[in-house]
Amino acid sequence: MSRTPLIAVNGLLEAEGSPSLRLHNRYVAPLLEAGAVALAIPPLGSPEQWNALLGRVDGLLLTGGDDFDAQRLGLGETHATAVITPPEKQDQDLHLARRALATGLPVLGICYGMQLLGIAGGADLLQHLPEDRPEGQEHSGGVQHGVRIKTDSKLASAMGVGSQEVQVVSRHHQALERVPDPWVAVGWDSEGLIEAIEHSEHPFAVGVQWHPELAGPGHSPHTDLFRSFIAAAEDHTPTKSLQVQPS
Repeated sequence: MSRTPLIAVNGLLEAEGSPSLRLHNRYVAPLLEAGAVALAIPPLGSPEQWNALLGRVDGLLLTGGDDFDAQRLGLGETHATAVITPPEKQDQDLHLARRALATGLPVLGICYGMQLLGIAGGADLLQHLPEDRPEGQEHSGGVQHGVRIKTDSKLASAMGVGSQEVQVVSRHHQALERVPDPWVAVGWDSEGLIEAIEHSEHPFAVGVQWHPELAGPGHSPHTDLFRSFIAAAEDHTPTKSLQVQPS
């Protein structure tokens, strides 16, 4: 009997009032459809506890979120339009990303999650589009546009695409300006903005700036991306077993 992969998923910290986790169902649904089960990561605890959690799962999904506090990260003055992620949540997310990269845990980053992976590896951040790229197209509000995927990349294989352009949905105004080795940019919009990254020395560490969970019903390269992520999770051996068996 095969083991059902268990995927840890971060979310948003609602800090006002009684602090709570907010996790949109749309991020979890593609994981379930691809044959996995999901575990929400509470936005509290210690690095040791987060390490213990990641040691018991098969993959990590880093979802979309609010904005980075660039000044706190040493990436320049935080833009006035930023909806800042609470500092304790930003710290937790960075720890989760770095731990997954250090341990070989399969990880997929979406939007904020892609930026998170890049920043964890030393990437530079564009704080406000289109201000930082005055001639660039709009990327917020669910705009649809094309993305060119590098043909010989892990991402192209994961999405089952060749040289064709992939249509995506974007909801962001921050973006990665560059990524250092061993990260590689593997997706760009028509104006050269980084839309996807992957880690060249990791079994499966991929980030996409768009929202594949918003691709709509039916088979698509976006559903293939989730299925490839879950396939990588199936091949991963947790440090400590917490197996979920089908009934």
